[in-house]
Amino acid sequence: MNLENTLKYHFAKSTMISDSPRTTASDALTGTDIMAAMGMTQERAAMGYSAFLGKMGISNNDRERAIELLAQYALTKCDRVAALRKLNAEIKPLVMHQLASFAFEDYSRSAASVKQCDCCSGQGFIEADVFTMKSHYTMKLPQCAKDLKQSPSDFEVKRQVKEVAKVLCSTCKGKKVVSCACKDCHGRGKAVNQDLTEKQGVPVIADCKRCGGRGYERIPSTEAYAAVCQITDAISLDTWKKSVKPFYDHLITKFDIEEAWADAQLKQITK
Repeated sequence: MNLENTLKYHFAKSTMISDSPRTTASDALTGTDIMAAMGMTQERAAMGYSAFLGKMGISNNDRERAIELLAQYALTKCDRVAALRKLNAEIKPLVMHQLASFAFEDYSRSAASVKQCDCCSGQGFIEADVFTMKSHYTMKLPQCAKDLKQSPSDFEVKRQVKEVAKVLCSTCKGKKVVSCACKDCHGRGKAVNQDLTEKQGVPVIADCKRCGGRGYERIPSTEAYAAVCQITDAISLDTWKKSVKPFYDHLITKFDIEEAWADAQLKQITK
């Protein structure tokens, strides 16, 4: 059994109430066996198992636990980076927790994920200049117009008025969120390579150059840097790019490593 197979046991419609096996095989796992295996995996690979459940949206508590465990791991390794080592003892845990939070968001992102619309800042509406045509009459009507044998339109004065009004956001169409899927491959990870297509004369499908075959856009590291700057201004942009960003990328990779370890432990327990 791997981690993906455990997801169905977190939903009542897909699990059995009794402990009786689904098949007549003697080695079939019962519900009790599966719950015990999950508990043992949680004990052996806490970060990886919690990160996986948080990524799949099973439990928000597991998400927070995975972030906290990664923040604790980051505290034990951050002194290797000079810029982080020089941080104040009170500020350092806050910075590590912020980096761990962004690392989890990047780790858990997929082509099916959504993010807040930057155009409307998650409001669904934006303020725009709206031009309307208004009119007024230069004298009293209709008696004056009748005496002068003129139509009312001869006394009408039209003017264009600019007003600021809230209109539906054209980017998210009022949904407040937009898809994280790559705009070139639309989440498939594959796209037509124009250079190879022109050379060979037939459509050539290759990894999308925009997303590198992932199918989604990663969170820019500058967003993590901006969040860190709200805590402390001791880290410059050059320092971030040279030393802190590689450490931040290592934290993202740590989640993948721990998830693979949790998957291996679950397979070993249930084999």
